[in-house]
Amino acid sequence: MKKLAVIICIMMFASSAIAKNVDYEQVYRDLEVPSHSYVHDIDPGEYYDNQTSTWTPYPLFRLIAPIHFKSITIEPGYYLLTPREHKGSWYMLFKEAGKIKYIVPIYDRDIVPEFFYDENLPKPKLSPTQKMHLGMLDMIGKFVPSARRKPTPQTYLELTDLENNFISLVVYWGNHRYYTIFRTIKL
Repeated sequence: MKKLAVIICIMMFASSAIAKNVDYEQVYRDLEVPSHSYVHDIDPGEYYDNQTSTWTPYPLFRLIAPIHFKSITIEPGYYLLTPREHKGSWYMLFKEAGKIKYIVPIYDRDIVPEFFYDENLPKPKLSPTQKMHLGMLDMIGKFVPSARRKPTPQTYLELTDLENNFISLVVYWGNHRYYTIFRTIKL
């Protein structure tokens, strides 16, 4: 167990060292404004993501001040953040009322650490009747395979204020985390 703790600590320090060595200004300059769009501003993968869920599996992002990515200005509001791949590149879709409003490139994508969600997401507090109800549904799912509920992907957001008016937005969705970068002032 001690070896596992030491390995986890080393990985955390290594990942923080890697994160500190990122030249955000250069990353921002190298990213290009997306030139593609979606038909009628509808996300084609949304149906498949929502197919087994009661509610949307995407994280909700509340923005209270405008942020900028080159020529794109994202206005304040509530947005569902959805990572999507398009022709080998990853993009973050900002959706409002089911329609894609903004498309921003993702500069890095990696795997979420193993126990990240267990450590950072609160556990739901259920009443005894809710526990009994969920237990009954799980029991039915054991005997009837089509009645099994698939868990929704876990999500988490991190917003970090960086130097020189940069903001880093990290979206944890399922098994991956996606990094985007913005500015607080327009150049």
